[in-house]
Amino acid sequence: MKPLTFKAYAFLLPALILLSLSTFLPILQAFFLSFTRYDMLSNPEWIGGVNYQRLLLDSLFWKVLGNTLIYLVGVVPALIILPLGLAILLNRPLPFLSAYRVLYYVPVIIPMVIAGITWKWVYGENGLLNGVLRNSHVVEAAIPWLTSEGAMFAVMLVTIWKGLGYYMVIYLAGLQSIPAQLYEAAALDGADGWRKHWHITVPLMRPYVLLVAVLSSISAMKVFEEIYVMTRGGPADSSKTIVYYLYEKAFTSLELGYACAVGVVLFMLLLLFSLLNARLTRGSQASSLVVR
Repeated sequence: MKPLTFKAYAFLLPALILLSLSTFLPILQAFFLSFTRYDMLSNPEWIGGVNYQRLLLDSLFWKVLGNTLIYLVGVVPALIILPLGLAILLNRPLPFLSAYRVLYYVPVIIPMVIAGITWKWVYGENGLLNGVLRNSHVVEAAIPWLTSEGAMFAVMLVTIWKGLGYYMVIYLAGLQSIPAQLYEAAALDGADGWRKHWHITVPLMRPYVLLVAVLSSISAMKVFEEIYVMTRGGPADSSKTIVYYLYEKAFTSLELGYACAVGVVLFMLLLLFSLLNARLTRGSQASSLVVR
């Protein structure tokens, strides 16, 4: 091994050890425990694939998986399109531009627990939203935002509100890397307004769009804090997601073996998203080079 290569691996070694202890080892341990019956009060008991067979027959698991996919379909498109439009608007020479960017980024740095408690008050029967609607004579009675079957959609709005500024920053980085000469040439050819963005911005921003799509998809699949703080999975499990279900099985029912099986399924779904991203990103980078 060359001295330079040895030094590189030596510098990487502490990070690899930390990753092994904090990430790789727990993953392997969870995979092992998914084949056991374990309640933290006794030693794990090997039961083979019983937990996975139980998953296939667990109607509640399929319901929460469906809820999670609905959450993903509702949140991800909004977090792809809205931040891109906002980034395009905030990439122009506007007065107080820095203040606008900071304003839209503020929700990102608010802890989810605090944001969830605040929005729970906003959505409450006597909360801000119902108060505004009643005073405006839009509705007569309070709308049960978090205690009806539509509670999941109320939580989706909170996720979109909180993620808007984060993905906007990613898009801004991509927009600022596009040469201004391309827009000038398009203007000379008669393209103006949104036509320039459709023919120049959107094709060149494709790698960033794919990145945002995958990051927001993974985040949506792992949603937990919003559900825990605002609805606790209710009413009647209508807003319960796969990670919240995993939490209940692990720390409420103490069925850690079964919870690990749920976690392995979630891990495989997230791995699928990551592999899909790697494949799409390679194709996107190649097409972007052709456009350039």
